[in-house]
Amino acid sequence: MTVVSLLTVCFVQSEAASFLENLFEDKPAAVAPAPAPAQQNTATIASGLREALAIGTQNAIRTVGKTDGYFGNSLIKILLPEKLRTIADTLSALGFRKEVDALVLSMNRAAENAAPKAETIFGDAIRQMSIDDARKILAGTDTAATDYFRSKTTAKLTEAFKPVIAKSLDEAGGIRAYRNFVSKAEAVPFLNKESLDIDAYVTNKALEGLFTMVAQEEKKIRTNPAARTTDLLRTVFGK
Repeated sequence: MTVVSLLTVCFVQSEAASFLENLFEDKPAAVAPAPAPAQQNTATIASGLREALAIGTQNAIRTVGKTDGYFGNSLIKILLPEKLRTIADTLSALGFRKEVDALVLSMNRAAENAAPKAETIFGDAIRQMSIDDARKILAGTDTAATDYFRSKTTAKLTEAFKPVIAKSLDEAGGIRAYRNFVSKAEAVPFLNKESLDIDAYVTNKALEGLFTMVAQEEKKIRTNPAARTTDLLRTVFGK
């Protein structure tokens, strides 16, 4: 190897090590010496987990954030809350099935419209993941990363989803469908009436469905070699 080639290789290795070090906010901005083998392994684990989380969350968001992403998936389809199902069954039997179906469809469409808002929030959580977080996730259960997201992002996701869902329900006729549902129920004697904060309910169910799909993606990467689509994922999770 020529002197020039040797210098080039050394420079590239040094730059790569510096980049991995600066992924974490608690590291100094100045270029640090090349990490020892154990540190390199830790950096590789953190980078691999970040890549896995990015791929898993993107796949989950794309799955739910499209037409019928919620409505067409029986695992996460948003149904009426338990306390309203007796009312819905009674109304359906009385010929008001159309009003019930319209309400269910509008709730799912609202969740589908809100789902893309999760991308930035999940991305922030990935970037803020510490080395200690990475170790715990790698050594944890098949849904350890999903649990990490749930703890770090639920409040922000709720704040981001709720106004989108409220607007979607209004524009798609969901509020009108709910009012029709309630008015029909009020016209039926002896039928117990229940109120519902529909915006909050749909937001909560949308997040439940999203985390369900994130968990599925995580399990794929952990247990299915075919889901490890990059060299880094294969290095961290095995071939």
